[in-house]
Amino acid sequence: MLKSQFSLLRERRFLPLFATQALGAFNDNLFKNALVILITFRLAADAGVDAGLMVTAAAGVFILPFFLFSATAGQLADHYDKARLIRLVKQVEILLMLGAGLGFYLDNLYFLLCVLFLMGSQSAFFGPLKYSILPDHLADDELIAGNGLIQAATFVAILLGTLAGGLLILTGSGGILISLMVVAIAVAGWLTARAIPATRAAAPQLRVSMNFVAETWRIVSHAAAARDVFLPTLAVSWFWLVGATFLAQMPNLGRQVLGGDELLVTLLLLAFSVGIGVGSMLCNRLLRGALRTTFVPLGALGITLFSLDLYLSSTAFLLHHPATTSTVTQFVGEWRGGRVLLDLFLIALAGGVYIVPLNALIQARSNPAHRARNIAAVNVLNALFMVLSAVASAIWLGMGGTLPGLFLLLALANIAAVLFTARLR
Repeated sequence: MLKSQFSLLRERRFLPLFATQALGAFNDNLFKNALVILITFRLAADAGVDAGLMVTAAAGVFILPFFLFSATAGQLADHYDKARLIRLVKQVEILLMLGAGLGFYLDNLYFLLCVLFLMGSQSAFFGPLKYSILPDHLADDELIAGNGLIQAATFVAILLGTLAGGLLILTGSGGILISLMVVAIAVAGWLTARAIPATRAAAPQLRVSMNFVAETWRIVSHAAAARDVFLPTLAVSWFWLVGATFLAQMPNLGRQVLGGDELLVTLLLLAFSVGIGVGSMLCNRLLRGALRTTFVPLGALGITLFSLDLYLSSTAFLLHHPATTSTVTQFVGEWRGGRVLLDLFLIALAGGVYIVPLNALIQARSNPAHRARNIAAVNVLNALFMVLSAVASAIWLGMGGTLPGLFLLLALANIAAVLFTARLR
């Protein structure tokens, strides 16, 4: 009989990790979006630099550590007790959040960018730990449920952190409030991490190399040599390219195409985040805990079809509402607006159905002694594909391409993912 995946939330072998990850995702995005808003509205002007350029630089500063440190992080996670390392990483987060508070107090752009780089580094070290520890505490038939819960909570935490950072930072005491929050949440994450059960070292004989260039090449090459691990890895990285494109363009979709304000952008983000959560949670019921890719091609097909309809629905909305401003009530009250919202929800739902089994397969198929390094290779490729997403979007839009046109290109390109994942079966 299929167990409810929510029963894992009553288990010490899962709940502390679940809470630690959710708190960390919230905190990352609380700080990142507060900094982006601050750069946009004040810090860039004070420093005499272009705001758009600095926001782009901030995104690069956060993602760079995934290229630099993922290989080292994977080695450490395989060499030591993962639970102990998670607690150490969370202690570092507390120190970094105290540094963030100092940066907000000093109102110093470059100091805050340094903190952002260190936060990206902390996330890079946490990445292989949070996914490679799951098979240590969960049975194979629980991996779909565990990954689904973590995926759902992560996207909801990203949404809430993004909204809180944007809404609070420009208030009268925004810097102080954000500083207190990020430190408090970091402490809460450390406390929950203390309850994560210990694990055995997967590869205690491993010699950890600090040559990140050589080790990055080595872990990616090792993953590539194992076809049953590398093919799902490529499929996961494609998901992050697609997801990064939608998330990055959501403000432009809400403002430039749909003529809305910040509330409408928030509504679009909410629909997308809830869709990912619903799709992720649906996987356990569809697969009944079995580690199969049965529904992954259908998820990819859903992304293609609903992205295509998003192109049509957003174009139709733009044609019928040229140069007008839409309130949330007006947008939701019209069927064209509801269609756009439904498309975003269904794209994300299909994405959740797509990504969860792939993550679980990578975990289950990896040699336990090399599992964290395989996860680190996934993180490196995810970061690479997200950079490719940003570059491709910038080229398309810079050449005069429309945002709905970008969604059309994404829908057509994703047909390759449908065919690719069909072969994984």
